[in-house]
Amino acid sequence: METMSSFDDSPYELLLTALSLIPITHYVIGIGLISFVMIYDFLEFHIVQDLISGFRGQPVDLTFNSCSKLYHEVVSKCTLLHGRYMSTPWLSSPHLQTTFLRFFGRPPVFNYRREILDTGDGGIVALDWLARSDVMEEEEIGKDEVHHDVNTPVVIVIPGLTSDSDSVYIKHLTFYMAKRGWNVVVSNHRGLGGVPLTSDFFYNGGWTEDLRKVVQHIRSQSPDVPLFVVGTSLGANMMVKYLGEDGDGILIDGAAAVCCPWDLLLCDRFIGRNLVQRFYDKALGAGLKRYAKKHQDFFTRLSDWDGIEKARRVREFDTSGTCRVGKFDTADIYYRESSCVGYVGRIKVPLLCISALDDPVCTKEALIWDECRVNKNVILATTQHGGHLGYFDGIDAKGVWWVRAVDEFLTVLGSSKLIKRQNKMPDYLLVGPQKSLTDKDPYVKKIHLDSLPKMAKIFVEAKGSEIRSRIDSMIFFLRRFMDQF
Repeated sequence: METMSSFDDSPYELLLTALSLIPITHYVIGIGLISFVMIYDFLEFHIVQDLISGFRGQPVDLTFNSCSKLYHEVVSKCTLLHGRYMSTPWLSSPHLQTTFLRFFGRPPVFNYRREILDTGDGGIVALDWLARSDVMEEEEIGKDEVHHDVNTPVVIVIPGLTSDSDSVYIKHLTFYMAKRGWNVVVSNHRGLGGVPLTSDFFYNGGWTEDLRKVVQHIRSQSPDVPLFVVGTSLGANMMVKYLGEDGDGILIDGAAAVCCPWDLLLCDRFIGRNLVQRFYDKALGAGLKRYAKKHQDFFTRLSDWDGIEKARRVREFDTSGTCRVGKFDTADIYYRESSCVGYVGRIKVPLLCISALDDPVCTKEALIWDECRVNKNVILATTQHGGHLGYFDGIDAKGVWWVRAVDEFLTVLGSSKLIKRQNKMPDYLLVGPQKSLTDKDPYVKKIHLDSLPKMAKIFVEAKGSEIRSRIDSMIFFLRRFMDQF
């Protein structure tokens, strides 16, 4: 009879009976493991991959034209671009890297020197300057260094969406490069950096006129100084579009684009695709709404203010605000016309592009692989990890890899023959023996320097401040180039 009753028992009852015999601690461990795997996958952790690689990181992948002089004469000498990037172990996720940058980036403390530039159409932009003399202790710099700052090569920094000179990553970049000897200036977008909107227009992802005015202004003030531009995130899109628009007539000597979106329409689709990406979409949208509220009178008058107040995504803000002010019929039209990807082929100056394949904001689907293989002036450096503008490395997460990589690239570029302007490294550092300009100068025969005749020729050609400018540029790049070895 007992045997018959056991057959009459429900299989579900038997299953529940068996499950009840499993210790509760085993359930806790199982649930914990499943939760860990889900979170690990959701936040895209790569600590296991780092462990397998022995915490050496992954190699930087370079994409370029095989005949590129930029690679053979400049990038081939950049040790960081030929090394590996290893993220901070406790930030082994693109989302941790990006979030840490926003909230715990520990920016250096310093003060800018501000200049207000009139754009000529009623608008103004704030230019925040930082020189080596602003970040060095008095005993670390020579007595004449402050006087020579005006002749030091200049780097213009273009921030990303709603970012300005006080943003954490901008401060990391400006402080590091100023410490290394550059004159750095952050070109804040209209309405950012604490300045009001004074014209019936605000910046957007494809607006290049303000950057063009800034470059013209700085070039007019320092016509013989090497001039470079570094664009970050949306600022990189604006910068690359500007480089392509001006082509051969460009007034700068080189550039670097960090975490560029390239195709704004693709990035818009990407950022609204998954749950984790939608967090960034809402965060960026909230930043745009804060920007609009700072200039509410402007947006109330020229845009759909009710639509802006209801906006939760970047696209919704662009539809109600950016498109109305910028005269775009739809957000898709704005994204297509403002994307820089179509201008890459027209770039005529050296450009380094740095992007992380796990960037949670700018999708790798938009990267310009083929364009870099065609245009000899463009080098694309991609890393497996890094997040969006994060790239923290070291155990203490005090270093930012892309900042050092950009500095090294511009340093080597500045000392190369690829600089087309007259402010390039003087030829007398690169030539062999020359016949003396004159036999009447006793010092020429006494010193017996092979390069002295060429130097004298440049001195004769130069006038006034050009002599000092060329000497300072030569010393700067020679010192910075030697620091790499």
